[in-house]
Amino acid sequence: MKNLLKKECRLAALPLTYFFLAFGFMALLPGYPILLTAFFVCLGLFQSFQTAREANDLLYTALLPIRKADAVKGRMLFCAFIELTAFAVSAACTLVRMTALKDAAVYRQNALMNANFVYLGFLLLIYGCFNAVFVRGFFKTGGGLMKPFLTFGVLAFLIVAVGEALHFIPALSAANAFGFDRPGLQVACLAAGAGLFALLTFAAERSAEKAFEKVDL
Repeated sequence: MKNLLKKECRLAALPLTYFFLAFGFMALLPGYPILLTAFFVCLGLFQSFQTAREANDLLYTALLPIRKADAVKGRMLFCAFIELTAFAVSAACTLVRMTALKDAAVYRQNALMNANFVYLGFLLLIYGCFNAVFVRGFFKTGGGLMKPFLTFGVLAFLIVAVGEALHFIPALSAANAFGFDRPGLQVACLAAGAGLFALLTFAAERSAEKAFEKVDL
């Protein structure tokens, strides 16, 4: 699996995908829907999928002395690697906002979603949905791109809208806590996001493996 990940990172991935990791720094932007970080990172992954498809990468991978299921595992592992790397960048920026910048006026006066553990939980949820909707859809058809990505895009923007609207509901205003206020709620949301990411990614991989076995390349 280590060699497959290297192959994905060196041969299948576009430099653009790595460049899009910089969108993790969007957590530092005031007055911007920072949950779009996840969408842009996934857009970078989509570009790699598109280029790899045009280069017949799936056929090349299937001709290697590996199982077809391993091709799915390798690509899913690559997606998780990019997603979690971008998440680490976002998490580092979020911690800066929750500590050194927690009282900065530019963030305190921001009407949009605040960077905290709730935000990080939502990021993981969007990444999990990308794996469950797009990556699974790609392998289900053996190369279909637009339909699964458009479906993911609609779902991602719905999640962004929910995340941005959440703190405007009086009973849920604590979701926009500054610093380490309401730690129980924040940690619970982050744990829920991490759990959903793991569950969606694992289920998507299993489903994609079964579907890809039936695809005639």
